[in-house]
This record gives sequence, structure tokens and C-alpha cells, in this order.
Amino acid sequence: MAQQFGHTWWGRAWVDALHDRARVDPNRLARGRTYARQDRVAIQSIDAGRITASVRGSRRLNYRTSIGVRTFDDEQWARVVEVIASRAGHTAALLDGELDPGVVDDAREAGVELLPSRNDLKPHCSCPDDALPCKHAAAVCYLVAEALDDDPFTLFALRGRTREALLAELREHRRTMGRAAGADDDPHDPVVDGLAALVAAGPQGRGEDPGEVARTAWARARRPLPVHPEVPAAPGTPASWPDDPPDDAPFDTPGLLILATDAAQRAWRQLRGDGDSALALTRDADLVRRSAEGIDISRPLGSSIGSVGRGSADLTHRALAWRFGGEAGLALLEEAPWRPPLAVMAAARAAVEEAGVSPSVITVNNNRITGPGFQLRLSRAGAWWRFEKHKGRWEISAVPAESPDDLLAPPT
Repeated sequence: MAQQFGHTWWGRAWVDALHDRARVDPNRLARGRTYARQDRVAIQSIDAGRITASVRGSRRLNYRTSIGVRTFDDEQWARVVEVIASRAGHTAALLDGELDPGVVDDAREAGVELLPSRNDLKPHCSCPDDALPCKHAAAVCYLVAEALDDDPFTLFALRGRTREALLAELREHRRTMGRAAGADDDPHDPVVDGLAALVAAGPQGRGEDPGEVARTAWARARRPLPVHPEVPAAPGTPASWPDDPPDDAPFDTPGLLILATDAAQRAWRQLRGDGDSALALTRDADLVRRSAEGIDISRPLGSSIGSVGRGSADLTHRALAWRFGGEAGLALLEEAPWRPPLAVMAAARAAVEEAGVSPSVITVNNNRITGPGFQLRLSRAGAWWRFEKHKGRWEISAVPAESPDDLLAPPT
């Protein structure tokens, strides 16, 4: 599965801003994602208004790449500080190393945009590509999301305020607010105390500076997404059936246990937010789902391969499609070849060649690009799928991606 960028809401918001608001060339972003995933980027520093990095391209020497970021003036920073300090929840979240989602919205209402928008990013690269940004600069933009995941203060640092300066300003603003409210600088204000402690701790309070975070984040194992505290760590085990079902029931005791276990697992995934009930599936599609998930399909409700008119090889073929794409994977198997725009397929072919595949062994036919042992298909829904040939049959071998670059191995 292709690595996604942004595992916190603010990291994802940075990536979404690149896609939707900064109006960066989407083709360059796709190539940049591939470079970032191939560990080609070494970020050297993240400072006020500038990110600098070294990016390994296709040539022997690395490219020197930088991204300029528009910084805020003092009047804009005063509004940002007021927005954060005026709500205890905003400030308390920063004390815990988090960024409250309302901060970005409230700052926007105050006329300050924390996330990048059009003309905020100024890329520069020593490569010969004159696109803005080139794929090397786009790769650096994605790696910044990793730094943001690990420390939300990186976002403020890019806009021109160091962690210590921002915390000190927040503390002073909170104290001023307290005096104005007649609190006479209450020494027991936990927010002020917490800000004071973080200011005193300095950069060591977070353990790493933003540049170091960015250099090491990609090498570390990604943290799992948070699970709601009320969701159990694993699905429950169904209770034992006290008696055998009636002779005329469409299931036996082991079959009923299989069905109940499957239902518990689906309900658990729904609670976690990473699955659905599957109740709307046709009998054929549900048989494929259960086969893909390793559930015994011979017992529950009298299911069998023959009951839906398919052989074991075809069921295996469809189960593989389900494992990688669910219902969309099944639909792709039924989708007839079609003719996408020539420019789309030309760009995809160029990506395959850059991944190290010789042009002499690449063929393009309708929505399909075929190379040695693999095939990329563009669905009518706009997703790219990778197939690999097994026993003379093309089988889906990866989850879908929005760009063919995400389905190609790095060049050797």
C-alpha cells in the first residue's frame, strides 16, 4: 500500500492545501509523492520563510532545493496570538503538542491564513526542469507534512515565529487578559503555568527542532491513527450456541458461529471508522468478500462456489480484487477497455520509463500500459490499478492510486 502523507489532521490539512488551495500542478505533485516515498529527500532545515533540502534525482549529483514560504508581519501575528490565547482550548492543545482544528478556522476569520494558499510557496531547484514546482520541490513539500505531524509548531515556524517566541507571546497575552478581567495575574492559572514551563524548557521541551524532525520522521515507523477510547482493542467473541439449530435451519452450529464472528468483526471495524456493514452487498459479492477475508464459505447459509455459478479459480481471482479494492476492485474486473485522453496515457508511459523500464518493452493499449510482468490500468473512475501476471492471468496486486508513479518500483 502506498504511504500516505499526513497522519494528524494538521499534517493532512497541509497536504490538502497543496492539492486544493495552493494550485500546484497536480502532475508534479504526483511525481513528488513518488520521490518522497523513495527516500530521495533529505531536508536540511526548516526556518522562518524557507525550507532547504537535498534531493536525489536521476543524475549523479543531488539537486539543491528550497521552498520559500510567505511569513506574517507583526500585525498578522498579533491576530494569530489573540485567536489562540482567547480560547483556553486552543492554548491547552498546544501544551499537549496538538493543534486544535479551530485555530486555522478562527485565524482565517481574523484574516490570517495559516495553511499555504496560492502564491504562498516559492519553490527553487537546481535541476533543469523549469516547472514550478518541479518534482523535487514537490517531494520536499510532502516531507514537510511529516515534520508537521511530529510538531505542529513547525507550521508557526514556517510563518515566522519560533516555538519559544510564540509561547512567550501567548503567555503574556493570557496574563494581560487575566489582569483585564480582574484576576490580578492569578499564579494558579494552569494555562499560564503550562506556557511558562514550555518557555523555560526551550527547544528541548519537544526533543527535536523542526529540521531534525523532518530529517528523521520518514525513517521512523509511522504511528497508528488514534482509536476512539470507547472502541475495544479487538472484536468480541460470540457466545456459544446453547443448542443445535432445528434440522430445517439453513445453517448448522459451526456455520452460525462463523456468521456471528464475521458480524462482530464488521461491527468492530465500523466503530473504528475503517469499514462498513457490508449488508448492502449482493450474495455473489459477499461470497467474494468472505473468501477474501479467509472465512469458510462452505458452511454459512449453505454457501458454495457452485451456488453462484463460479469456479474456484474465478473466485480466487475475484477475492484478490476484493482484498486490494473491495467493490471497486470487483467492478474493475468487469470494466471493458476504454480510451482515455492521449496526454494522460503519455504521461503515465513516461512515468513507467522513468521507473527504469525500457521503452522497448512497454506497450500502451487503450487504458492499459503493459510492461514485463505487470500492467497498469486506468479505471473510468480515475484511479490507477496495478496488475501482475500469475499463471497466465492478470491479477490485481496493489491498492488503487491516483497516480501511476505510486504503483511503480523505484529505479535501480
